[in-house]
Amino acid sequence: MRRPAPLPTAPDTPGEKDAAPGEKSRQRRRDAGAVEDLAGPDEGLPGTSAAVGFPESVATDDPQPTSTRDVWRAARARRKALRAEIRRFTQRSRRRRIIWLSSMGAFVLLIGGSVAAAYSPLFAVEKITIAGASTLDPATIEAALGEQIGTPLALVDTSEVKAALLAFPLIETYSLEARPPHDLTVRIVERTPVGVIRSNAGYTLVDAAGVALSTTSDQPAGQPVIDVEGGVDSAAFRSAGLVVRSLPPDVRAVLTGVVATTADDVTLTLSSGLTVVWGSADDSAFKAVTLSATMAAHPDAGSIDVTSPDVAVVG
Repeated sequence: MRRPAPLPTAPDTPGEKDAAPGEKSRQRRRDAGAVEDLAGPDEGLPGTSAAVGFPESVATDDPQPTSTRDVWRAARARRKALRAEIRRFTQRSRRRRIIWLSSMGAFVLLIGGSVAAAYSPLFAVEKITIAGASTLDPATIEAALGEQIGTPLALVDTSEVKAALLAFPLIETYSLEARPPHDLTVRIVERTPVGVIRSNAGYTLVDAAGVALSTTSDQPAGQPVIDVEGGVDSAAFRSAGLVVRSLPPDVRAVLTGVVATTADDVTLTLSSGLTVVWGSADDSAFKAVTLSATMAAHPDAGSIDVTSPDVAVVG
């Protein structure tokens, strides 16, 4: 068998080439020691964990066990970060919600404060004003409504006001108007008398609806005597009332009598002795214009028939 050839030797370094043979051997021993120091005494042994270039603590130290406190801290930090992200992404919606809730709160406070103030003595009635009274005495009506003084405007009892005004037959309609903070205005519409009805009790003043306004023993000045069939509940009276209310002021001032047996034969008598045959209440406005023009054209006429307003008949 052939003997294997020897391994080639490492070439000498420049320093070794010039050094003495003894010096070369010492240099090689020093290099070998340096390599041994780097590798450590257990280099190459199986089962060891040391390696060149790595700290011993990394290879030999065991990891510390995780405690419950560390887990709780980590979970709390995660929840805190999650809440911060939620707040960041919902900032706009939360701002809108705050604005909406603030507006609703202000509105509720405003309404509640207004209602509370309206029902408080801060808005109590201190003055009652009567508007629209011409025949009636306003002071008398104010005295009849005196119980409302001191009552909050929102708590004025309309039924009590109505009961007090029923004592005045001349009042046809009324309305209440609150004027904060302390004024209550009562607007009334008086009934318009159309004449008097003669009876055993005297002369009863009535309006177009047949409501008795007053009764006196003597005939009131400027009020005609109404003589109709069937009384104030008949169609003849209703027609006569509409005719009287449609008369011009100058004719109404000299009217002395109204006679009607039906709704279609109303006849008027003036203070000058003129008799006006009116007929029904239809076209009363047109008939009034025709009557005024005919009276002006025929001042000495004894009778005027305006049953047909297009053509007046003078007698």
